Amino acid sequence: MLSWEAGPKPIDGLWAPWWYTNVHKSTCFKEQRKYPSEPFPFSLYDLLEQSLPLYNMLRRHVKRKSSLLSSPLPPPILPVPANGKLLVWVGDEIVTREMAKVSVLDSAVQGGDSVWEDLQVHNKKIFKLEEHLDRMLDSAKALAFENVPTRAEVTAGMSPKLNLYGCTLIVLAEWNPPILDNEHCIVLVTSPTTLLNPLYVQANNAEADDVIVLDRDGYVSGTNTANIFMVERGRVLTPSVDYCLPSITRATVINLVMKEGFILEERRIALSVVRHADEVWTIGPTGELIPVIKVDGYTIGNGKVGPVTRKLQAAYEELTGGQGVPIPIPIYP
Repeated sequence: MLSWEAGPKPIDGLWAPWWYTNVHKSTCFKEQRKYPSEPFPFSLYDLLEQSLPLYNMLRRHVKRKSSLLSSPLPPPILPVPANGKLLVWVGDEIVTREMAKVSVLDSAVQGGDSVWEDLQVHNKKIFKLEEHLDRMLDSAKALAFENVPTRAEVTAGMSPKLNLYGCTLIVLAEWNPPILDNEHCIVLVTSPTTLLNPLYVQANNAEADDVIVLDRDGYVSGTNTANIFMVERGRVLTPSVDYCLPSITRATVINLVMKEGFILEERRIALSVVRHADEVWTIGPTGELIPVIKVDGYTIGNGKVGPVTRKLQAAYEELTGGQGVPIPIPIYP
């Protein structure tokens, strides 16, 4: 019968204490502790940092294998299947969709502040790229972000004094159809408050697509996600920029309105004007011109897309299809 002197002994090696402990646990020599009795020694932190990626990779592999024996939940259904395999730029490297993440210690996570831009790509061209980059950099400067990547999308946060490592550059390119329906119209409801409370909860409860937000004096500001336009007796009305986002898409549509020969008025607009308008549409960076069929239960016009909206939709589509900064296409030998 084999026997040996009880350990651990100095010659056993670095991992011997953990090996002995696990043997005791497996043989029930010692009651298993739910939590370690001693903190992890900081002298081994560098080694742990090198080992953890391999450990997590093996752990994910085991979890996938064990899930095959159980009844796993079905994988989430993506609205656009092509987005299942994406490459994302995070920080200073390109990673896959599953690996696209930032640290929980990142100031964007800790403080919730960030600067972002939503760009449109039509016919392999980025629409209004320079305008979006200018606005993004202006926003970063307004928030006093430091070490901002030149003309690139950034995330940062909290007080600039607490942001020790500069900004994290994230570029996420997805296949995205318009968020809202450009053809069959949408339904809006008005928020009873001017505060930015959970507006989408109100929209969902009212079975509406978006919420009209009022300014502090009770006039229409826009919707929760977009600017708003309407037609009254042949004139195109939109709220002034005092209490609405002066978006790039808004400026583009205003130029199209004047180019197409319509009279434009930027002013304060009462809610009753919106409810009884001949046509209403909203605009957003991905939704383009989105016709509105109802506001607070009031039918807009004849309940269909109006002629002014149709004309501006066509003009906008022509503009986005022809203008833009071409995306460089690599040529391989």
